[in-house]
Amino acid sequence: MERSDEQLLLACRSGDQAAWEVLINRYQRLMYAIPRRAGLDGDQAADVFQEVFATLFQKLDDIDQPERLHSWLVTTARRKTWRVISKERANQRKVGNDDDESADELSRIPDNAALPDEVLVKLEEQHRVRRVLAALDDRCRKLLTMLFYEAEPPSYAEIAISLGTSEGSIGPTRARCLEKMLRLLES
Repeated sequence: MERSDEQLLLACRSGDQAAWEVLINRYQRLMYAIPRRAGLDGDQAADVFQEVFATLFQKLDDIDQPERLHSWLVTTARRKTWRVISKERANQRKVGNDDDESADELSRIPDNAALPDEVLVKLEEQHRVRRVLAALDDRCRKLLTMLFYEAEPPSYAEIAISLGTSEGSIGPTRARCLEKMLRLLES
């Protein structure tokens, strides 16, 4: 049974190293994706990721609503991402040539499209789907991964061989797996 964010946070407060690992594994893709979608490079995104979890460690006992850890992490990642972007823009202005007025004007144009809420919502939905997929039994997880997560989905014949079943059972099995996934997403 997968532990909730609240249970993990409480376990982290008591020094449970395994809870830390689960928590980091659960949110690492989302915490890395937020700065990457905002235009930061891989090193900057890794720095934001590290800062988010370092801040979480420092503020473990200050989080009043452990059940809202997901929101806290997303908000923290967004704020740290915007700080990096702001600092980078300030540095570009200092380094920029004073004679080049057009470059200075461009640096003053606000970039409000770097991390729109729609992108953040999509990232959070993808994160939820990945968590639910990981919670499914091996057969469903393997089938849905082959059907929906591979760049070139295999044929039903290849899937049947991989799962040790007939081609005719793949459609009904897929439907049952998607129903399980939907129930988990709704709960």
